[in-house]
Amino acid sequence: MTTPTYDRKEQFQQIQSGLLAGEQIIAVYDAVGTGTGFIGLTDRRVIIQDRSFVGKRYAITSIPYSKITSVSVVSNKSWGGSFFSTGAIAINVGSQTYEVEFRGAEKSHHVHNVILHHIS
Repeated sequence: MTTPTYDRKEQFQQIQSGLLAGEQIIAVYDAVGTGTGFIGLTDRRVIIQDRSFVGKRYAITSIPYSKITSVSVVSNKSWGGSFFSTGAIAINVGSQTYEVEFRGAEKSHHVHNVILHHIS
């Protein structure tokens, strides 16, 4: 097993406290922008902290890989540059889309590849 990657220890610990028996953390990345606090990847699911609820409430949403229909690289630039020139991804689950923006394209690349590995 490899050592999990994470940005902030408190986010890692929050994911760790909710693991199922035998579940392993792959990575926990801090998100930027409004709405999303962080994204966690385990060997079983994607975990997203959504801070967009009214009244300073938030949700921790668990998405089994089997429910994810696609993962996209989100960019406001043309495709002339690098495929992962942006630090944002979109995860489609049925009719719901979760968009997560990161500090750095390497994190979006890692998240995209882990999710794609589990859904293909």
